[in-house]
Amino acid sequence: MTVGAALSYGVRVAALGTAYKAKMLCSEVFVAGRDTDAVLADLVVDDLAALRSIDVSIDTRSKMTTASLYGLAESTARYRDGFGCALANASEIAASWEITARKGPARANRLRIKDGPFVEPVKSGSTENPGLRAVLDAAFSDPDPEHPQRTRAVVVLHEGRIVAERYAADVGPSTPLLGWSMTKSIMNALVGILVKDGCLSLNTLVLSNAWRGAGDPRSHITLEHLLHMSSGLEFSEDMADPLSDVSRMLLREHDMAAFASNKSLEAEPGTRWQYSSGTTNILSGFLRSILGDEAYHQFPKEALFDRIGMTRAVLEADASGTFVGSSFMYATAREWARFGLLILQDGVWEDERILPEGWVQYTRTPAPSDPQATYGAHFWLSIPREYRGAGITLPQDAFHAVGHEAQFVTIVPSHNTVIVRLGKTRYPQAWKHDLFVSNVLATLREGG
Repeated sequence: MTVGAALSYGVRVAALGTAYKAKMLCSEVFVAGRDTDAVLADLVVDDLAALRSIDVSIDTRSKMTTASLYGLAESTARYRDGFGCALANASEIAASWEITARKGPARANRLRIKDGPFVEPVKSGSTENPGLRAVLDAAFSDPDPEHPQRTRAVVVLHEGRIVAERYAADVGPSTPLLGWSMTKSIMNALVGILVKDGCLSLNTLVLSNAWRGAGDPRSHITLEHLLHMSSGLEFSEDMADPLSDVSRMLLREHDMAAFASNKSLEAEPGTRWQYSSGTTNILSGFLRSILGDEAYHQFPKEALFDRIGMTRAVLEADASGTFVGSSFMYATAREWARFGLLILQDGVWEDERILPEGWVQYTRTPAPSDPQATYGAHFWLSIPREYRGAGITLPQDAFHAVGHEAQFVTIVPSHNTVIVRLGKTRYPQAWKHDLFVSNVLATLREGG
């Protein structure tokens, strides 16, 4: 690598580092409401230690954060009420506020806020089941200091009630926590609602503006192709590579759906499975195009969150105003559990059908182009390899919403159980989710 190429690479990495620190600081402080010092400590743990060199500032009046590195790079993120934080350069900050102006009057007061029977609190560490208490003790421990688990929250629902619940020191039941790619499973539900309402079908063509040229083979991509991660579009999903498509999209792009839509077609739609956050953001942009801005910006809250009591949930939008459906949703651990319970109950909440009949079964059916049958429609059918141990078998019907840093909502219909685990696990090998789920289920069977 030449000196010039090395310098160019360093500048790009610096830009991504400042963007990550500005965005995470903004969301953790202004969306999650966490203590600034605790957030800053989280942002330099483990393999993030190099980010200590990045200086940050917070403007609490304007709800902006800025991160800079030795004059090589500077990034700014700004909070928008109801839409979370977005990265934007100086010329884009004003534009990023336009979605607040376009947002119509809230109609949530016309909806009956749903409440589930499981919300009765369980004091941390005081569950009546001593077996579960021991499992949670292990989940919140860090036996390997070189590879800490960093568990932040656990909620276990059994037969609709919380049977175990615990939090790390600086979070609690009312703290919204980032789900990363569990947001993709939320997008599954939002699409399902539109299918139930007759607005979409699985065969609907997803006609992105980038694909409208005569003879563009991308114009054959359907909604089902996107849900199954089988669009055939080029996209590199490597969170460890600071210059991969996913890193650039989440940390440098003003309009993430447009960035992903502009990728070239590498395989015929429906013939190749490839996990891609770009795919989900194309899906999110498509929903915006069919709903129109005002309805789109109210849709997650009105159609899903308010109906099942996820009142603190925030689906963040990028600077263009499109929800980052691939990665950026905050909700409390109990709210993530509510979502899991909705899926466990076949899309029904308090006798009201929210998802179409058969939608959950469709969700749990392997994508036809996935040779390993590990993925359905924006849900994992088995735990990703990096979070699995050896020789552990879970019930065949278990499936999962999964996110970066070992975020999990695990649904086990045969045990009438939902297991939520949220963390800051930088080293995937530190968290063996199959072992955790197996131990939880064993204690539930034994009753303590």
